[in-house]
Amino acid sequence: MLERIAAKDFTVGIIGLGYVGLPLALEFVENGIKVVGFELDGRKCEFLKAGKSYIKHIPTERIAHAAASGLLDATTDFDRLAEPDALLIAVPTPLNTHREPDLEPVVKATEAIATRLRKGQLVVLESTTYPGTVDEVMRPILEKASGLSAEKDFWLAFSPEREDPNNPSFNTRTIPKVVGGHTPEATALAKAVYDHVIVKTVPVSSTRAAEATKLLENIYRSVNIAMINELKMVFDRMGIDVWEVVEAARTKPFGFQAFYPGPGLGGHCIPIDPFYLTWKAKEFDINTRFIELAGEINTAMPEYVVNRAMHALNEQCRSIKGSRVLLLGMAYKKNIDDMRESPSIKLVELLLKMGAVVDYHDPFIPVYHDEHGADIHMSSVPLTPEVLEAHDWVLISTDHDDVDYAMVVKHSTLVVDTRNATKAIAEGRERIYKA
Repeated sequence: MLERIAAKDFTVGIIGLGYVGLPLALEFVENGIKVVGFELDGRKCEFLKAGKSYIKHIPTERIAHAAASGLLDATTDFDRLAEPDALLIAVPTPLNTHREPDLEPVVKATEAIATRLRKGQLVVLESTTYPGTVDEVMRPILEKASGLSAEKDFWLAFSPEREDPNNPSFNTRTIPKVVGGHTPEATALAKAVYDHVIVKTVPVSSTRAAEATKLLENIYRSVNIAMINELKMVFDRMGIDVWEVVEAARTKPFGFQAFYPGPGLGGHCIPIDPFYLTWKAKEFDINTRFIELAGEINTAMPEYVVNRAMHALNEQCRSIKGSRVLLLGMAYKKNIDDMRESPSIKLVELLLKMGAVVDYHDPFIPVYHDEHGADIHMSSVPLTPEVLEAHDWVLISTDHDDVDYAMVVKHSTLVVDTRNATKAIAEGRERIYKA
C-alpha cells in the first residue's frame, strides 16, 4: 500500500464535498490522483460535472480544469465506496438543540462505509469531534458490519481539517496537517496519502491526540476572542476605544497575539467545537469553566450590540421599535458566502423581535431563509445612496471589502460599526457609533 501511494497508484474517496471536502479533492486531482467524491446533494455533483463552482472562494476555472482532467468523479452512489483505497470523511459535526455533540452525519457516513468496507482500505475522519470518536464510535461500527479488524484488515485514522475559507495567506495545501492513526501503520499510510498534497504532515501518537489537537486550536481562539469581547465592554464603559488599544498592544514583538472583538462568533468551528470537549469532559467529572465562560460571553455579544445600538438611537431621540435598519453582511466573516452560525442571524432575529424593520445587504448572499424555526425570508437589497437614506440606521455586522464604507457613512444618519470597518473614514465620523 505504501508503494502504491508513493507511485500515486491509488484512488481517494471523499465523503462530503463542502467547504472542507471540495478543496481537498481539488488538491489531489491537481497532483494527478484520482478522486471519487461522495455527496448526498445531487446538485453539487451536477455542478462539478459541468465544471462549475458552488463555493464563492473556489474559482469556476479550477473546477473546470478538474472536471476536464477526468480525475474527479462526483457521485451520489454510495455503493461505490468499495472502489477507493483511501476514504476521507468530511461531514458536518454540529451541536443538537441541547448543545451536545450531534454525530449523526459521522455515524451515517461510517455505516455507509461499513457495509462496503474491504480489506486494505484506509478510513480517515476529518470532521472535528471529541477525543475517542474514532476508537469508540467509528471502529465498532466498521468492525461489526464488515467482520474486519482495524488491527490487521483495514486502517483507521483521524486528521482534522484546518480550512479557513478565503484566507489570503494560507490554503489547503500550505496549512500543515496533523495525522493520528489507530495503529502506527495507519498513521504511516495516512501521512503518505496527505504528503502528496500538503506541504507538511505532523504525525501524532494516536487518533485521540489528533482529535484533541483540533479542539485545542479552536478553544484557544474561542477563549481569547471572549476575553477581548469582555474587555471591549469594559473599555466602552471607560470611554476607551478597544480597537486602538489592541493595535497599540500588538506592536509588542513577543508575548502578545492580537484578537479582535465583534458581534459574536460564527463559522462551523469556533462556536461549536469547544462544546465537544465540554461534553466529553463530563464523562471524567471535569467542568471546563474557561470554555463555558467563553461560550457565555461570545453568545451574548449580539444582545450587547443591540443594546449599544439602542443607546445610539436614544441619543437621536429614536427607538429601535419602528426604525428601519440596514444590516451590512450576513456571512460569518468577510469576503465569503458562508452563513454557518453567523452572528448576523441572531442580530436579525433580535431586531425583528424588538419591532425594527430589517433589510440587509450582502454581495455574496443574495437570499436568506431562516433555518432555526423562525419564519424569516429576506433578499439582499442594493447598496445605493437612495437605499441608505431610506433607512434610519445602518448596522455593520460583517466587514466585506466590496463595500464602500465612505459612501455608507456619507448617506446614513447613524452607522453602528461592530467591526471597525469605518476606522479610516474622516468625514462624517460624528455619525459613527462603535458597538
